Amino acid sequence: MQKFDVTGMSCAACSARVEKAVGAVPGVTSVAVSLLTNSMGVEGTADPDDIIAAVVKAGYGASLHSAAKAPAHDPSSSSASSRAHASENALKDTETPKLVRRLILSAGFLLVLMYVSMGHNMWDFPLPSFFDNNMIGLALVQMLLALIVMYINRKFFSSGLKSVLHGAPNMDTLVALGSGVSFLWSLWVVFEMTHLMAGGAAHEEIHELYHNQLYFESAAMIPALITIGKTLESISKGRTTNSLKSLMDLAPKTARVLRVTSCPIGDAPAEREEVIVPIEEVAVGDIFAVKPGESIPVDGEVLEGESAVDESALTGESVPVDKAPGAKVSAATINRSGYIKCRATRVGEDTTLSKIIQMVSDASATKAPIARIADKVSGIFVPAVIGIALLVTAGWLIAGKTAAFALARGISVLVISCPCALGLATPVAIMVGNGLAARNGVLFKTSEALEITGKATVIALDKTGTITSGTPRVTGIHPVSGVASDELLGKAYALEKMSEHPLAKAIVDEYDSSSCNIVTNASEFAIHSGHGLEGVIDGKKIHGGSGKYIRNFAELPTEMQQAEMKCAEEGETPVFFEEDGKILGMISVADTIKDDSAEGIRQLKNLGLSVIMLSGDNQKTADAIGAKAGVDQVIADVLPEEKASVIAKLQGAAAAGTAAATAAVSASAPGSSPSAKNRVIMVGDGINDAPALTTADIGIAIGAGTDVAIDSADVVLMNSSLTDVAAAIRLSRKTVRNIHENLFWAFFYNAVCIPVAAGILSWKMNPMIGAAAMSISSFTVCMNALRLNLYNMRDSSHDKPLHRGAAPGLISDATVQMPLHGSGDLAGGTVSDDSSESDPEEITIPETEKRSQLMKKTLKVEGMMCGHCEATVKKALEALPFISYAAPDHDANTCVIEVSDEAAWDEDLVRETIESKDFKYLGEA
Repeated sequence: MQKFDVTGMSCAACSARVEKAVGAVPGVTSVAVSLLTNSMGVEGTADPDDIIAAVVKAGYGASLHSAAKAPAHDPSSSSASSRAHASENALKDTETPKLVRRLILSAGFLLVLMYVSMGHNMWDFPLPSFFDNNMIGLALVQMLLALIVMYINRKFFSSGLKSVLHGAPNMDTLVALGSGVSFLWSLWVVFEMTHLMAGGAAHEEIHELYHNQLYFESAAMIPALITIGKTLESISKGRTTNSLKSLMDLAPKTARVLRVTSCPIGDAPAEREEVIVPIEEVAVGDIFAVKPGESIPVDGEVLEGESAVDESALTGESVPVDKAPGAKVSAATINRSGYIKCRATRVGEDTTLSKIIQMVSDASATKAPIARIADKVSGIFVPAVIGIALLVTAGWLIAGKTAAFALARGISVLVISCPCALGLATPVAIMVGNGLAARNGVLFKTSEALEITGKATVIALDKTGTITSGTPRVTGIHPVSGVASDELLGKAYALEKMSEHPLAKAIVDEYDSSSCNIVTNASEFAIHSGHGLEGVIDGKKIHGGSGKYIRNFAELPTEMQQAEMKCAEEGETPVFFEEDGKILGMISVADTIKDDSAEGIRQLKNLGLSVIMLSGDNQKTADAIGAKAGVDQVIADVLPEEKASVIAKLQGAAAAGTAAATAAVSASAPGSSPSAKNRVIMVGDGINDAPALTTADIGIAIGAGTDVAIDSADVVLMNSSLTDVAAAIRLSRKTVRNIHENLFWAFFYNAVCIPVAAGILSWKMNPMIGAAAMSISSFTVCMNALRLNLYNMRDSSHDKPLHRGAAPGLISDATVQMPLHGSGDLAGGTVSDDSSESDPEEITIPETEKRSQLMKKTLKVEGMMCGHCEATVKKALEALPFISYAAPDHDANTCVIEVSDEAAWDEDLVRETIESKDFKYLGEA
């Protein structure tokens, strides 16, 4: 994507004009203009010079984004820093100081004007005697003061005129027209007053014109009030980028690098001394030191020392992480305790912090789909308003009103209309939401990802590394009678430490972390690949491996056979050990579920998503892990290359008309279309997850994943926690709700205020009041977006399904049509033998064994008006002993319930409960 800085835009009509102009350039495939950051992102093969020329031709200025103009990355140069400084400068608020100066100057002259025009006339404030009964003199003073205020705010007039000449009138056009027409009309009135005076007209006639038809104060007040609104808007817009600025501020400016001061002599190492250098001078391979309390300057690997590092700036996790030699550290994290030496592995724009900043910045340059409605309206808004103003003016003249009255109504329509609120409704909320997410370790790559994530109905989780830790650990030590646990572990360690197998490493790690002090070594070591190990310890032959392998050397006692079966049921791998024909015992090893995975899955289900686990394990092992984790569905025996196909089938199941929709998605809300496409989230961490992440509507890569997975994802989690997936969904929904509020306000404001300004409601609005209302509207939208900063995206106490009628986790048996590879039973269901290329196999996806078969009913309930009504009905019904879940929907006048005890179902009690809360029960739907 090419990024550009755009100048001269003042409202949504401007951004719409720029998008239209650039979109017509050959080679441009997509363009997104941000009024908030005055930037533009362009995708395609078009030449940058052609793009800039199109913007200039449209009447605006453009240049390559300042960060993009920095030289190519060179670890030994300061280019990375140049890019960082350029990005920082791009976010620097240069507009607000200019607006403040304009506002102060305008206010000074405007106060004098208001004193002369209103203070003297309405409240008899004193003026020099020269002006006694001198209406012409007072009018000329007002004209001069109005001209000064209009000159101070001349940008409205120059921008408005330029936009008209380019055939794209904008908000500045409305302001310029409103102020300019007021001034010109007043100037005509002055000429009329002069003419009447020269003709000897009565003083009362001139006095009438002066008091009732002069609008010099409106001509000055309109641009001054709009400047107030622009200033407030600029301040609040600046605050929306505070999160990104705070991320940039985290970047350390210097590093404590160890420089060689003398060459090595003989075996003696080279002497090094600590030198504090600018961060730009740190190169890959440099050794740097970090004292307690200091920030880590660049990404690196710990060479010496141990410490606890506070990574909250990147991950949002407040608990410091222990670091020892070999551990990775990231720039901008804080060393809390020990002194450590590290080797730089990534510097400049390659550091984790720089990539986060770039990701958040890039996201702000994209446009959310929800913004398209406002864009379409903004493109025709200003011409439409000018047309309405002309019609209003003509209408009142035809109705017999005076020209002054008619012009006042037309001017009010011009100045009260506000396209800015429409243009800012989406980008300010997206910017604040992205910043809040970044502070909490969640990175949305595009605005579209932020919008769509919360709309998902199905989430597919890769098992290894996502639900589980991805590293086998010992889960149990089971010696036979007469053998101590330490003896079994010690001999197993002596044998397994010679192997590189992951199961062997788990046993070695268990020994290292235990209090076992049995130290021995194995000789005559041999590996039987795929089966087990053998060696000699203290003169005795020992074998270790699977039950099948060990049975070749000894008979498993009943207790070990039972332990083996239990391991299989719980998804664990048993490793047996025997010594000279006698079983020593069994050590169970498993890729254990992460501590917070079950909680994360619980939160996802509470949010109304159906949770599906994809695993390459056999069905029995996968079911065991799925049951522990609490997922709704388990699809086992999935080959890596099949994951993308599974995601595609889940997305298209409903559209294909099969019953598979219910295996992929929660029960639909009442009234929803059964043929709607399922929105599917895929969460993974490995290279083999990349195709599935790309295929899914939203791909989420966990922070511990591979670079390929992260590059393929739409959302990146700095923490490897499923609770952060729930947090991302929560924030997405909150942000979209905030955008809806902003758009509602923007449309409602214009829909109500334009008729009022036109005088339809018999209220004669002064143009100054219209200008004040316009100045407030954009500020209100920005302040509403800033409320997102107060939102706690990790608070799950208010979680509920996106669709009120959906009962989370209700998944029925279904079939998914997809080809099989090899002998894998993809879903653990029945597989037909008569497959063909044109007739793919049907794989039945059963419900998990733990799912309760609950009766579901839809009740008709009238009288609910809002979310509070729904909460009242929900709380009342769920208090009944035979109802486990209730989902009222005031829009559909229904309530979906789950009956946990069908025998205890009592419709009369249900009716009584609903009607006791002043709602009407109409029976079952």
